[in-house]
Amino acid sequence: MAQHSTTILWQRDDKSAFADHRYSRAHTWSFDGGVVVPGSSSPHVVPLPYSDAAAVDPEEAFVASLSSCHMLWFLDIAARAGWVVDRYRDEATGTLARNAEGQQAMTRVVLRPAVQFAPGKSPTAEELRALHHRAHTSCFIANSVKTEVVCEPVI
Repeated sequence: MAQHSTTILWQRDDKSAFADHRYSRAHTWSFDGGVVVPGSSSPHVVPLPYSDAAAVDPEEAFVASLSSCHMLWFLDIAARAGWVVDRYRDEATGTLARNAEGQQAMTRVVLRPAVQFAPGKSPTAEELRALHHRAHTSCFIANSVKTEVVCEPVI
């Protein structure tokens, strides 16, 4: 079993009344490796100036974690199969909508990985789909959520 830790820190500035909801949602995410990432609510959820559009919001982070986990598994599985990956790019999207219980939730994440292989040897479309399927079923994050996660490889 592995433990992972983050520290999320928000602090009210001296000028915010707080109870009127006119406070900044900007905060930081500190990871155990030392990286600090600016976080905020999404401007789609909490309007500017109370959100920081330049910071990462939880919904973006959710999509990124699914995409990153899938990519890391894909690279591992491709390498074990003898494929040489030169580039991997995923323009993933997530949908925030009402779920079956009527609650706001990330209801769907679509991964759109486009993979470039070393010249001379690339998998067939069927082999590529199989690699992505194995990556999807191996992904810790995808296995941890009830959101529909769809992989639509760019072939």
